Amino acid sequence: MTYAGASGGYNPPHSDEPYSTQIAGYPSVFAHGMLTMGLTGKMLTNYVGDGRLTKFGVRFTNQVWPGDTLGATATVTEVKGENGQKLVELDVATVNQDGKGVVRAYAEARIDP
Repeated sequence: MTYAGASGGYNPPHSDEPYSTQIAGYPSVFAHGMLTMGLTGKMLTNYVGDGRLTKFGVRFTNQVWPGDTLGATATVTEVKGENGQKLVELDVATVNQDGKGVVRAYAEARIDP
């Protein structure tokens, strides 16, 4: 609910338990996709450093439910030079405690030569 307040995103499946379960048919409310994206992005900036991401794209693959524990990984797929900068391309995945994917992403970041 804190994220809903911060983002202004009070869409009922994310913030209204009776609506989510009784009308929409979900087992519970679930996290906003942008919250999951933000947590994944935080892992990336912790990894490559603030201000270094040049690309970040996400596909949401499953809902994140209350009580889920998430883990994110970034795998280097390519190191390249472009316009005088050294860049790294990353394949990114975020999974829940059961190993079920909730985000698939790609990223590119500047790295030190």
